[in-house]
Amino acid sequence: MTAAWDLPDFDDHEGVHLFRDRASGLTAVIAIHSTTLGAGAGGTRFWHYADRTDAITDALRLSRGMSYKNAMAGLPMGGAKGVILADAAKTKTPAMLEAFGRAVDSLGGRYVTAEDVGISETDMITISKGTRHVSGLPVAAGDAGGDPGPFTAYGIYLGVKAAVGHAVGKSDMAGVHVAIQGVGSVGGGLARYLAKDGAKLTLADVNSDRAKALAAELGGEAVEAEAIIGVEADVFSPNALGAILNEYSIPLLKTGIVAGGANNQLATPADAARLHGRGILYAPDYVINAGGIINVALEYLGQGDRDEVNGRIEMIPDRLRAIWTESAASGRPAADVADAMAQKLIGRG
Repeated sequence: MTAAWDLPDFDDHEGVHLFRDRASGLTAVIAIHSTTLGAGAGGTRFWHYADRTDAITDALRLSRGMSYKNAMAGLPMGGAKGVILADAAKTKTPAMLEAFGRAVDSLGGRYVTAEDVGISETDMITISKGTRHVSGLPVAAGDAGGDPGPFTAYGIYLGVKAAVGHAVGKSDMAGVHVAIQGVGSVGGGLARYLAKDGAKLTLADVNSDRAKALAAELGGEAVEAEAIIGVEADVFSPNALGAILNEYSIPLLKTGIVAGGANNQLATPADAARLHGRGILYAPDYVINAGGIINVALEYLGQGDRDEVNGRIEMIPDRLRAIWTESAASGRPAADVADAMAQKLIGRG
């Protein structure tokens, strides 16, 4: 296996930690990208990888994205990510989650974990039995914390509206066609926000029944998962897994805007230029999807309530507009502009 230092996505990470607990069956990796601004914060992903090296690559990419996300959101947190390697059946047990909690705890507070793909609020309770360095736990009404998904969806909704306003000067979403890829907690929440505003929706999900049910509920249309990227729409919103935008998919886009919540949407750095070259307005993923981490970070830090969380999320559109303005002035892709801003904030500019 290639050493972690030699993987393309190794970016001077402070630590890449591999864990194995034979008793519970846990196999996991935690990547800490930067703790310049504070403890590395980022969710834990539970996923099956055909090649275990892909799990390390995922952790490297996601942890770097968390460094950028937390910095751009103005949070006193660094960037890190956990990945639990699932078997083909995605077997998950309390013993496995508790063992992961102990793995987190062994890092002495350098990593604060929360929910990500495949991990629920209930799972976080189990993980917390092994460590106090956890967020996204159930909280009282009005407090910061709990399931980050709805907060992520809210921020993306605001970002999509900002993108439409910036690109076409339209102040509302009535009649705006949005093609949403992935309608789980985040994409589904986004769809509901947009439906209330009178947007036209086309939905797709690897679980086609879920997409069809939500489309029927909201008066939208459902298409097969592989077809969504080629739908002619005002906005393409990727809200599933990453690396969806690449040299093959970008030419298929029939939209002027890409704005969604999936992490690491660009398969390679060159794909930023491909989008920019086509004149597509891009909302950098770690800027638009910061709502969830804002919520759980403020929970962990004990800073503010639900109103404070929402107030900070409502700053996302201004950050996006600053990136787009600089992109237009400099001629650089929006993703490159955002990266430069984030790198400067974490002392790597």
